[in-house]
Amino acid sequence: MADITPEITDAIKEQGGADLDHCFQCGLCTAVCPWNIGGHLGVRSLLHQAQLGLIDFGNEEIWKCVGCRSCAQACPRGVDIPRMIRSLRRVISEVGAGAIPRSLRTVASNLAGVGNPLGEPGEARAEWMSELNVAAYSKNTDILVFICCYQAYDARCRRTAVSMINVLRRANVDFGIIDKGLSCCGESIRKAGKESLFTGLASNNIQTLKAADVKRILVGSPHCYNTLKDEYTELGADFEVIHIVRYLDELIKAGRVKLGKGPQNKIAYHDSCCLGRYQGIYEEPRNILRSIPGVDLVEMSDHHADSLCCGGCAGGLWLESKKEERFAELRIRQAIESGAQVLAVSCPYCMTMFEDAVLTLGAADSIQVRDVVEIVDSASG
Repeated sequence: MADITPEITDAIKEQGGADLDHCFQCGLCTAVCPWNIGGHLGVRSLLHQAQLGLIDFGNEEIWKCVGCRSCAQACPRGVDIPRMIRSLRRVISEVGAGAIPRSLRTVASNLAGVGNPLGEPGEARAEWMSELNVAAYSKNTDILVFICCYQAYDARCRRTAVSMINVLRRANVDFGIIDKGLSCCGESIRKAGKESLFTGLASNNIQTLKAADVKRILVGSPHCYNTLKDEYTELGADFEVIHIVRYLDELIKAGRVKLGKGPQNKIAYHDSCCLGRYQGIYEEPRNILRSIPGVDLVEMSDHHADSLCCGGCAGGLWLESKKEERFAELRIRQAIESGAQVLAVSCPYCMTMFEDAVLTLGAADSIQVRDVVEIVDSASG
């Protein structure tokens, strides 16, 4: 039998893996992991190797986990398995125990240099919002709109952000933006193991938000939502953070958003992992879609807490996977099988992954991908 190496186990625990002691190797995590639909990720095996101090930090499976939390949801001991995987990546990234995938190194360099994963100029983050004459945030403004990097820089995702601004204006919401000083929330690079980089990005954002006397923040990304709401508090933040689907549900119920006739087709809603399993927000987006005249809401085979991940979180958006192992393509097939003509999302990562999957599958004539906010904008315009 191989010798146990406690130094390695201690290093993993020091990087956030203290839950390792609670895992009793039942294997439910591996059973529910979406990687094992068409590929392989031995979650139980990785955890056991970590417990014994026998982990191979060159094992590419360490980088496969997309943090969907299906495993944590199934774990009978309540082990936060994505956090355990993150701790393995932190030993690689922060301690130098192994090599980081090239694409993640590029993204980390972009984040460190210009504050966004796409490598775009930092000053361009809010330029397009200024062109739309979005007001600057002041201490008397009710709510700050915090735009995700992909909604700020990616042309397709930006359409969702424009729709959000349109709908907020029609509802007479008092909102504004901070056009300088903000950067990526750091959510996915933290899950990819770059803790010090995350801390730098988050600390800068918190300082900027506090200096502007921000109290309430509205976000369009579940990744920003989860991070600003639950993780920035570790660094002293104290903001009320609201995701747009929850806010829209409230505005519609209050009669502040008037909905006319929507698209006359079937729509399936995809539950984002960071909005669903992380935050328990399942019904609000469905309430929104059901409230639009003409929409026939249908469910895919995997939905709510059992939703199939798009594959974009925890660095998955920046890593290449084999065609037969792409979660997004599996999900697009499920949407088509449900009879839907539109797949509704509430996340820019999901939007990016699914748009790419529609392209690679040649399914543009069968399914469209639209954000819930875009659908509301169309129905209320």
